[in-house]
Amino acid sequence: MQLNKSITIKHLLIDNKKCIGLHFYANKILNALIKELKGVAWNEEFNMYYIPNNKQNLDNIYNLFRGVAWINSKYFFQHSRSKELSETFDISWYRKRLKHSNFKLCPESYLQKLELKKYANSTVKSYVSCFEDFINYYHDKIIDNLNENDIRYYLQWLVQNNRSNAYINQAVNSIKFYYEIVLRMPNRFYNIERPRKEKKLPIVLSKENVKKIIEHTNNIKHRCIVSLLYSAGLRRSELLNLKLTDIDSSRMLIHIKDGKGNKDRYTLLSKNTLNDLRTYYKEWKPINYLFEGTKGKSYSAASVGKIVSESAKKAGILKRVSPHTLRHSFATHLLEAGTDLRYIQLLLGHSSTKTTEIYTHVAKSSFDSITNPLDL
Repeated sequence: MQLNKSITIKHLLIDNKKCIGLHFYANKILNALIKELKGVAWNEEFNMYYIPNNKQNLDNIYNLFRGVAWINSKYFFQHSRSKELSETFDISWYRKRLKHSNFKLCPESYLQKLELKKYANSTVKSYVSCFEDFINYYHDKIIDNLNENDIRYYLQWLVQNNRSNAYINQAVNSIKFYYEIVLRMPNRFYNIERPRKEKKLPIVLSKENVKKIIEHTNNIKHRCIVSLLYSAGLRRSELLNLKLTDIDSSRMLIHIKDGKGNKDRYTLLSKNTLNDLRTYYKEWKPINYLFEGTKGKSYSAASVGKIVSESAKKAGILKRVSPHTLRHSFATHLLEAGTDLRYIQLLLGHSSTKTTEIYTHVAKSSFDSITNPLDL
């Protein structure tokens, strides 16, 4: 039997009680059946029926509508989209901090949930920092009792203090993580507003400037790091996670494992970079990771950023250059050379060509056919 009716179940918090919301398009059959659920009520704010959240009521919903309507539970059951990381969870920085007596610390339950969901160490640091800023803003209040208006007042304060949109969005994420994931109250802050997303164009270097940066590196290791970031279009985290076995010289490809969104992909290996890598291997003799720090661990992200920025300064480049600038430049130069956008998407590991299309706004080839009106 094909069901053409559906009911979406959602988590709701009404009067500080966990509830199951039932959202569906008006239908006489569903309207009549739903009233058979014990304790069902209508909520004007969320514009849907709801019942107390417990296992018995959840079972009752499935039993009542079996064969009548399809139950859409995609918003109800939590599926972790956290990355399966190979890195070791590290909060030593948190333990070693100087602790002031009047400073409220991030709850241990928050840290535990971040670890269980395998969040990246960089994300953990951002979430903890943002959440501690929030709970110390309300230093004299019990955080579990804060409501949506308290959150809005805090976000308004951030705006008035000229905090960036990126920081405010991260603050919202860190706050929602506590109430929705740690306290298991999904949609606790159902209607919290976020800043409008900024649409900034990527910073792109010319091929000549990229070559200058590579030439102004301090040693063969640094040269290989900068060359790979550019010639393979790598994210910094992807470079740091590269193993020796990920370099496929026979096929001139690099295997990127567990990239953003847990996706594997292949990208290009430059002949010039391969020659430098062979020289580097003989001199530095890495054992596990392609680029290693102390005791065979992967190289630090901060070191990679410093290598790129300092090499750019030595090359006399005035723009602010980061590892991601080299990735942007790789994509733009491929587009300018006539490479199909779909191939560039695959090399970069983008889920959609819409993300890759931003490079059409900065590629020089997009403007070559246009004559400046002053030159007509």
